Amino acid sequence: MAALGWLTPRKRSATARSVLAGEASAEAARKTALVGAEAEAETEAPAIEAPREEPPAEPEFPVAGDDLAAAFFDLDNTVMQGAAIFHFGRGLYKREFFQRRELARFAWQQAWFRLAGVEDPEHMQDARDSALSIVKGHKVSELMAIGEEIYDEYMAERIWPGTRALAQAHLDAGQKVWLVTAAPVETATIIARRLGLTGALGTVAESVDGVYTGRLVGEPLHGPAKAEAVRALAAAEGLDLARCAAYSDSHNDIPMLSLVGHPYAINPDTKLRKHARTNDWRLRDYRTGRKAVKVGVPAAAGVGAIAGGAAAAIALHRRRK
Repeated sequence: MAALGWLTPRKRSATARSVLAGEASAEAARKTALVGAEAEAETEAPAIEAPREEPPAEPEFPVAGDDLAAAFFDLDNTVMQGAAIFHFGRGLYKREFFQRRELARFAWQQAWFRLAGVEDPEHMQDARDSALSIVKGHKVSELMAIGEEIYDEYMAERIWPGTRALAQAHLDAGQKVWLVTAAPVETATIIARRLGLTGALGTVAESVDGVYTGRLVGEPLHGPAKAEAVRALAAAEGLDLARCAAYSDSHNDIPMLSLVGHPYAINPDTKLRKHARTNDWRLRDYRTGRKAVKVGVPAAAGVGAIAGGAAAAIALHRRRK
């Protein structure tokens, strides 16, 4: 039975590394948002008109002009279909950052994580080390430039329109909107900027003189670490979490969702759907052609996307030979 230990969900509380990861992510997010705001002030950009369709079903929220409120959106399968880090990996593979064997290993690690739904320490460490080894020695600026290209190639068309509209509603109300993800903060920042959001909280990889060292600051921004990042950012921004909103598809983000006064379950997995119903949280499901309540569908879909992406990347590699 010990071999099946990863199948049994385990509660995980914040650790010192979670707090460190959260604080580092919050600091990086605020710096990036400040730089972005200064750049926007220097360049006159065309105004983006928000779609004006039917009036919202809940006109009382978000509250216009409430500068003590903000919104926090998970990224994978909440804002974007699939995992941002995998799409980024496909882009790096295309640019020959690593070989087919490494791609297959990376795909298996992602599949294991999706199926298990819990963080086995040894497995998570292995996945973390393999991902960090890919970028070690590369310049941050280089990965940022490549990230812009990868967004256009793999991510732009995978944004959920419904979730994007929810984010826009907060922006229209004059509130800040942040992505919160385990993806690298650089990747998350690119996505946030492309969507017109305030900024992003993401996993912070250590860099020295603009070059990645292959180490993390704290740990991946996942589970309790996300909650710590939101808590740290809210404190720095002077936000009232009871007036804030958070959106996610995963039960792993219950710590983050529980922090705010307005939690939303978006495209929820089975455990989050059950938790949301028990606690009277709002639910939204933008998936079509499948029933979200079916056990195993979210996990299977995640694995399918991983396997399909790996196959596509390998096929592309073969055609080039």
